[in-house]
Amino acid sequence: MQSNWWKVLGLAGVASVVATGAVIARNERQRRAYSPDEIRERLHERHARAEQSRP
Repeated sequence: MQSNWWKVLGLAGVASVVATGAVIARNERQRRAYSPDEIRERLHERHARAEQSRP
C-alpha cells in the first residue's frame, strides 16, 4: 500500500515537470514570434514611457 503512494507522488512530479516545460516552450515561441523591428519598436515605447514617468 505504501509503494502505491510513492508511485502516485512520482507520477504527479513527472506531470508537473512536463506541464512546466510546456508552458516555458509556449512562452518562448511567443517571444520569438516578434521580428527584430517589432522588438526595437517595443523597446523604444517602453523607454519613452519610462522617461515620462521619471521625476
